[in-house]
Amino acid sequence: PLLRTSYEARTDYELPVLTRWFPKALVGDLPTAKFLDLILYSRDQIDKENAARGAEPSASTAPWGVVSIKAQDVDYELPMQPITMMRNALGKDQGGSGVPLDADKYRAAVDYWAAVAPVQ
Repeated sequence: PLLRTSYEARTDYELPVLTRWFPKALVGDLPTAKFLDLILYSRDQIDKENAARGAEPSASTAPWGVVSIKAQDVDYELPMQPITMMRNALGKDQGGSGVPLDADKYRAAVDYWAAVAPVQ
């Protein structure tokens, strides 16, 4: 099968969640992305998440931190992956952002991601 799955945690303090992707080596050449979607967290959010898991405060004073850079071919924000929405709804001490899950946005994300998967 081309589509792969695994339980993965992005960091040591996060709970592993089911992820799925197409292996780049099996997909072949991909077009160059037309756009980059930058995901930023405010300094306040970063400090709250660090405090919730008992981490040392960041020495950075930058007002924003880059969380993710997503390559894509459309000039609008794609739906967040459903598993990321669920992870974000977890408490900050488990790697979530503490943002409540919005059921309508979750369903829209499922509709989108049921037909696609990232390449990695």
